[in-house]
Amino acid sequence: MKLEIINMYPDILNLYGDIGNLICIQKRCLWRGIEVNIENFTIDSETDVNNADIILIGGGSDSGQDIISEHIFNQRNNLEKFIEDEKPLLAICGSYQLFGNSYINPYNEKIPCLEIFDIETKSREDRLTGNILISSNLKLEDDFKSQTNTQLTDIVGFENHGGRSYHNYNTLGSVKVGFGNNGEDGKEGLVYKNFIGTYIHGPFLPKNPYIADYIIFNALKNKYGTELLKENILNLNNIDDAVEVDAHNAMRERLLKAI
Repeated sequence: MKLEIINMYPDILNLYGDIGNLICIQKRCLWRGIEVNIENFTIDSETDVNNADIILIGGGSDSGQDIISEHIFNQRNNLEKFIEDEKPLLAICGSYQLFGNSYINPYNEKIPCLEIFDIETKSREDRLTGNILISSNLKLEDDFKSQTNTQLTDIVGFENHGGRSYHNYNTLGSVKVGFGNNGEDGKEGLVYKNFIGTYIHGPFLPKNPYIADYIIFNALKNKYGTELLKENILNLNNIDDAVEVDAHNAMRERLLKAI
């Protein structure tokens, strides 16, 4: 089995080491024996997003968001189709905001957005910053649980954003420690089909390997179909996640003690 991954704007949207999300997925695939091909999509070098099985978009500053906002608009219809076709897409912080209807920066200027989701974001000068702990709304299907021993119920990470986002979609989880989408409603992120938008940096996936597996197996299911994947899944190598799980749990316990 093979997965095609496109990493969008890694030269501009990698403010908090979001390249680590790509490395995490790549390594977890290779350790299992899943072939991976990675293409970078940049302003100077575009690649066809329709050929991807997974798309990753990192976070950036307001200036970085300004730089790519008009360019990414050319891919609006392709990205919407990608999402509706239930292919996994992970959007971090600023790129999460760009999938909404509007983003108002601290200078009360409206930055063009893709208008794929009904999300309203307003930026303020005071930032929502710190470690974050949320419950997870994502659950790996029973057919795939044999391939992961990281059945974590919480998500840990770091957030640093001036934007406050508001929407009525399903969320990545409920906030236990931290701020989340806006510091008001106790919700973090957005989940629609296999689209995940989140404010969690750090990077996100190495601290939460279960979410990386969720993305990988949903991409395989989408590409190969459930039945074919079931037939081949037992041939994949198992991964020992003891170190990752211990690190995750140590951060989780540390944050729970701070409540």
